[in-house]
Amino acid sequence: MFKKVLIANRGEIAVRIIRACKELGIRTVIAHSEADRDSLGVLLADESVCIGPPASDRSYLNIPNIVSAAQITRADAIHPGYGFLAENAYLAEVCHEVGITFIGPRPASIRAFSDKVSARNLMKAAGVPVVPGTDESLTNVDQALSAARELGFPLMLKAVAGGGGRGMRSAHDVDELARAFPVAQVEAQSHFGNGGLYLERLIKRAHHVEVQIAADRRGHVVHLGERECSVQRRHQKLIEESPSPTLDDALRAEMGRVACAGAASIGYENLGTIEFLVEKANFYFLEMNARLQVEHPVTELVTSIDLVKLQIGLAAGKPLPFKQQDVTWRGHAIECRVTSEDPARGFAPDAGHIHTAHFPGG
Repeated sequence: MFKKVLIANRGEIAVRIIRACKELGIRTVIAHSEADRDSLGVLLADESVCIGPPASDRSYLNIPNIVSAAQITRADAIHPGYGFLAENAYLAEVCHEVGITFIGPRPASIRAFSDKVSARNLMKAAGVPVVPGTDESLTNVDQALSAARELGFPLMLKAVAGGGGRGMRSAHDVDELARAFPVAQVEAQSHFGNGGLYLERLIKRAHHVEVQIAADRRGHVVHLGERECSVQRRHQKLIEESPSPTLDDALRAEMGRVACAGAASIGYENLGTIEFLVEKANFYFLEMNARLQVEHPVTELVTSIDLVKLQIGLAAGKPLPFKQQDVTWRGHAIECRVTSEDPARGFAPDAGHIHTAHFPGG
């Protein structure tokens, strides 16, 4: 097991990782920006290192500074948390090169799933059902129109390197697709540095259900159940719950089996979440999140499995401490995203002071 872990993140997830490390007897170092020098994570960690000014690109996204901080403090491993560099294959590669463990999947897996078209093709090859769509990146509107004629409308236009709804547009006919393509392409290029797009058949009234998986270096893969995340706004999840009220036992078991088979087919390691669209008794691969999810506590509550401790153990080379038949689910858990928005401006993000907060007890 590791002796010291550097946490390259801030806020709730940094505190969550510190707690897991303390319970495992691992010392912690938190890498923080100048703006977070008085944060709770800094106070709770055994050591702290300032890695740059408040701007994220000069601190939490600054790979040389983060790796240097780990080397200076003699950390055995780096935990990226979620967001920031959690799915950055280059950071994982640099860690490997300098002899520091990246707590997460292997670089090749991160890279494969960061490209949505590559991920679709990998899962299709593994026998995982995917939404009908294009198998290659589209770089111009003519390619999109040609593919659309074969697929048929309605369609979803998505960014190859995308996430969070950016670069995503629906199209119900040729004219709408022709108008949407350049807008989505510019948006994708602006946010991801990659203007590549692809098409998928638009499945109306589908449920969005994700399956949590865990895999060790010995090729063993288990699923820890699903999370229902269909309640969204602007393609951002608002409510996550487990188990999903949409699935029956047979469909739940089959989705878990397929998720494990898909992960095993590429030699995936550590934690990951495979997202599906569910339409009645059918389900289709949507994408893979090669990291710890924000909503991981929902799964922890119904399985009584500490996912952060599990993630650290798997990164240290330990085998999965249980088999699929050992995983049990009890009760029901719901997580709700609380957002600060201005309803007078179309619910645009808003900042301000919280004057009153009342949390439910029980």
